[in-house]
Amino acid sequence: MKPQCSHPCDEAVIATNDDASECKRSAVRLGYWQDEYLGYFVKSSQERKAPEINRGYFARVRGVEIVIEKFLQRSQGSACQIVNLGCGFDTLYWRLRESGHQVANFIELDFPTVTAKKCYAIKRNKRLLEKIHAAEDGEVRLSSTDLHASNYHIMGVDLRNIDELHSKLNQAEIDYSIPTIFLAECVLVYIESANCANLLKWLSGQFPTSVFVNYEQVNMNDRFGDVMLGNLRARGCNLAGVEACTSLETQVARFLDCGWHGARAWDMVQVYQSLPNAERQRIERIEMLDEGELLVQLFQHYCITIAWVGELFQDIEITVERRMSSLNID
Repeated sequence: MKPQCSHPCDEAVIATNDDASECKRSAVRLGYWQDEYLGYFVKSSQERKAPEINRGYFARVRGVEIVIEKFLQRSQGSACQIVNLGCGFDTLYWRLRESGHQVANFIELDFPTVTAKKCYAIKRNKRLLEKIHAAEDGEVRLSSTDLHASNYHIMGVDLRNIDELHSKLNQAEIDYSIPTIFLAECVLVYIESANCANLLKWLSGQFPTSVFVNYEQVNMNDRFGDVMLGNLRARGCNLAGVEACTSLETQVARFLDCGWHGARAWDMVQVYQSLPNAERQRIERIEMLDEGELLVQLFQHYCITIAWVGELFQDIEITVERRMSSLNID
């Protein structure tokens, strides 16, 4: 039986995973970054996305990776955990394994409809399973929506239900005492403000040494933001948590109000500027932009926010080159 969604907008939100995965596949196919595993989850398509979309997803992926790399360095080896909230078809676990990174536990959570598809893809692809088997001593246990191995778990859950989330994390044998990083890409914005606050308060109270990386919309109170909202609503997506996306300040306040000890936020213009010159120049040679202003507008309406509990991660940040006065878009 297909897992059921409990809110009217859930199916539309679930569909955004397919859209994001297809956009990532488009960028990977053109060489923006390497991902040998995404093709196992996303059907091959020759549709070429607009250059600003490809470059936007590159900035998104690299920005989140930068924070993860700093987290792993600060955590000193494998005694840490990664929890991917609203994981979709993300391939981070396999990419980390490919690059030699080890973590004590890697947990992925999403709607059961999504995790069912991901579990099915893992089960039927030898290369995906081999990476999981190589990292653990016991048996890989699979159900229709969940998968459990010694250091990798994917489970269907409603993040709005804290009791269910708590139960699922315990099933994954989470260790509340070791450094933990939570990842959320365009997830919190789809959760009602009260439910989001409950989630963030619970996490900040349960994990004394943790960092949260949130990628989503920002500056949504201008004309461009109105157009974005209208397009999403036309597809049945109600941004229930959009009030936290008014500015970088509201993004930071969302975490501070929920017990996180500190937070910082950068729009994607700043994140893009933080990348090394050589890296930017490489990807800018892949495609020319006809509408450079559109890319700037897109970058201005997405951000990465980092929040932390405890002292271990309080100085983790995305370092922006202040000498750059404008975004290089050519």
